[in-house]
Amino acid sequence: MKIFKMLVKIVLLLMILIGLLIGYAFKVEPKMTVVHSYDLNEDNGESVKIVQLSDIQVSETYTIEQLNNLVKKVNKLSPDIIVFTGDLFENYSMFQPLQEVTNSLSNLKAPFGKFAVWGNRDYGGGASRVYEDLLKDADFTLLKNSGVDVRLSNGKKLFIGGVDDGLLGNPNVERLLTYMDNDYVYEIVLMHEPDMADLLKNTSVDLILAGHSHGGQIQIPFIQPISTSLAEKYIEGFYSMNNNGMQLYVNTGIGTSRIAARFMVPPEIAEFTIHL
Repeated sequence: MKIFKMLVKIVLLLMILIGLLIGYAFKVEPKMTVVHSYDLNEDNGESVKIVQLSDIQVSETYTIEQLNNLVKKVNKLSPDIIVFTGDLFENYSMFQPLQEVTNSLSNLKAPFGKFAVWGNRDYGGGASRVYEDLLKDADFTLLKNSGVDVRLSNGKKLFIGGVDDGLLGNPNVERLLTYMDNDYVYEIVLMHEPDMADLLKNTSVDLILAGHSHGGQIQIPFIQPISTSLAEKYIEGFYSMNNNGMQLYVNTGIGTSRIAARFMVPPEIAEFTIHL
């Protein structure tokens, strides 16, 4: 009888613990936005600060209030450049706060520009009808197999390019490369799905920024994170892409997809201080 009572207590404690962990995953961690800061090319002098956001996935569970708080947090970092690597809405057909999202993103401040690419959910759910105009109204430059020159305060020229979404768009790396010349002090390419980074391995690109994976969104110790299409090889953080110093960074995103929970993968703002 004593052993039975002990087993009952253990089971009850485990149930309580599981309940607390589930509550944490749904109610706490999705609101615990963290900033991950990195210094690149540290041997050089002047620097430019780039902040990357990805997979905001505005929905009924990621509210406009949360988006506004995110904008305030980014602005406190005083970025020179802001980049967004896709998936603004979770499902636009189900939740359409168009003007509120536009107003919020308009408040992001970056003196050298704000840039974005298409994600699969920016094409899906009816978002393709509004995504381009929304970003334009919020002062973002949408890059689709194209790139732009960014002239820095020290006179040096930075390249920022963007590849179209790999699942629902028409990515064309060859077209992107036509926008590049040999004058750049540093070359950055944005894309949504990280596994497409392999297409750039033999190019002069210095840094690739991607998202899409959510880092698996729920990570359980000793268990491989759940992967998704075109985010099976590269899941989160930095990867060395070739022997010439090219790096890929996979941002684990802000919002959630399918289930509104995160566990051991808090929402992420990535901040890169690149010395040029």
